[in-house]
Amino acid sequence: MDYNATTPIHPLVKQELLDTLDICGNGSSMHTFGREAMERIENARTKIASLINAQPNEIIFTAGGTESDNTVLNYVAFGSKTSGKNEIITTPIEHPAILETAKFLENFGIVTKFMKVDSTGRVNPEELYELITDKTALISVMAANNEIGTIQDIKAIGAIAKEKGVYFHTDAVQAIGKIKIDVRDMNIDFLSMSGHKIYAPKG
Repeated sequence: MDYNATTPIHPLVKQELLDTLDICGNGSSMHTFGREAMERIENARTKIASLINAQPNEIIFTAGGTESDNTVLNYVAFGSKTSGKNEIITTPIEHPAILETAKFLENFGIVTKFMKVDSTGRVNPEELYELITDKTALISVMAANNEIGTIQDIKAIGAIAKEKGVYFHTDAVQAIGKIKIDVRDMNIDFLSMSGHKIYAPKG
């Protein structure tokens, strides 16, 4: 019942790990050992991409969900300031990886706006029309809440973000492997996920 917190390593994943431990090359090296390591990395990248209908070159490895969330918010916030965009829209029930990063970014002039949630933790995507301005850089809404399990209408949020020309990020750590996520169909620009929720090792 606690698999939403973390999962054991699947036997097939464990075997893949054991097979990989014998590969000692640096994936950036041109020699045989390096190419073998890079092949493993790119194979993993391709499998992950196919899970969410992304392209392999769109997959960036981090240490986990928290670092992924931090990276997206910082990247977009600092990258958008030069174009005069300094607003982030999110919800008050996001993971601390989002809320604490948004609070940190206030020190650099980034303004955070919060969508309202109802008694079940659900947001109304239509509210975005009132919150989005020409200064909005990013919308970040969790796909499935890590505490109460609420599943948001990510496709509707993504459609509005695309219509308004605003980047859309979803923390899908609790959703991947449980509900279908298609980054193309849902207009998701950035997605965070974590292997340890779906039978891979921690970190």
